Amino acid sequence: MFGLLVVLLIGAGVWYGWRQLSGIGGYDDFTGPGERDVVIEVKGGDSTGAIAGTLAEQGVVASSRAFVAAAENDSRVRAVQPGFYVMRTKISGQDAVTRIVDPESRVGNLQIKPGTQLDDIKKGDGSVTPGIVSLLSSASCAELDGKSTCVPVEQLRKVAATADLASLGVPEWALADAGKADPARRLEGLIAPSVYDVKPGSTAEELWKKVVTDSSALLQSYGMPTIADASGFTPYQFLTMASLVQREAIEKDFGKVARVIYNRLKIGMELAFDSTVNYVLDRPNIATSDKDRNKAGPYNTYKNTGLTPTPISAPSKEALAAVAEPTPGNWKFFVLCQKDGTSCFADTYEKHLENRQIAKQNGAF
Repeated sequence: MFGLLVVLLIGAGVWYGWRQLSGIGGYDDFTGPGERDVVIEVKGGDSTGAIAGTLAEQGVVASSRAFVAAAENDSRVRAVQPGFYVMRTKISGQDAVTRIVDPESRVGNLQIKPGTQLDDIKKGDGSVTPGIVSLLSSASCAELDGKSTCVPVEQLRKVAATADLASLGVPEWALADAGKADPARRLEGLIAPSVYDVKPGSTAEELWKKVVTDSSALLQSYGMPTIADASGFTPYQFLTMASLVQREAIEKDFGKVARVIYNRLKIGMELAFDSTVNYVLDRPNIATSDKDRNKAGPYNTYKNTGLTPTPISAPSKEALAAVAEPTPGNWKFFVLCQKDGTSCFADTYEKHLENRQIAKQNGAF
């Protein structure tokens, strides 16, 4: 008799679960406006059922079936992207669907474009291009029950300058060099261009660890650090070279600019890049003045030979590839000579002066 009772109970449980998933019979569902805001994560590859399971676990919906049933008639649910979403606990399946497909519900999306640097860049017209620190601060923001989760820029800067680099996820090949850098610049170049998802409500340390760790994996997928083996430079120097290429040229000229860098370094010639002078001035990559170029400092490649102490931007996969396989040539000079960003290259200074005249005639600068 006892064995039969156990079998019956198990069978009833299986039947109930099957009914919930298949839609036969009723299912639990909340009503009303909900209780409190909560951030949930949709992971890559999550199906509607997986999202429903997450919502049920977090107390957003009363049952997975409540969400699945409501989602059956809304194709937008299948287009929900991986990332973080602000939901509300104890709401109906239909309200949960309405919320998760609302673009305003997605939070924590951080987009880093190639060439972005840690600090903001101030343009000549007074506008500002946000740097990685500002972008990360903005991505940390959400309103949960009327309270902001934003982590201030100042707090992010402090952690970036003082936290243990290994604990933040900096790859081993970059630890020594980044550790010797100016504290304000030691994460420069180590955040690869990409789209990241960070969770609002995280601490400054958690935010940096998420981004730096994900970036390290991305750089590894691009071949770092072994991609630098044939270059004759350390992986960190290689990354620095790629950041210079990124800021000095458009993609079609990456290989030639990389070759200029190799050629100049080989003979001990100053790189003389305006981008490195402007880097510490937090300005766009525009022509510098004599006053700018006469200022001392480790990032002034008009006054110093060799590479800058750190990268000056977030180099792309394409910039890294260009440094790994630079275009063959004897060029030692280049100048922006077309309005579309194309550069003209020269083996000699005399030819370079001719290219500068062409650039002026074209109105390139």
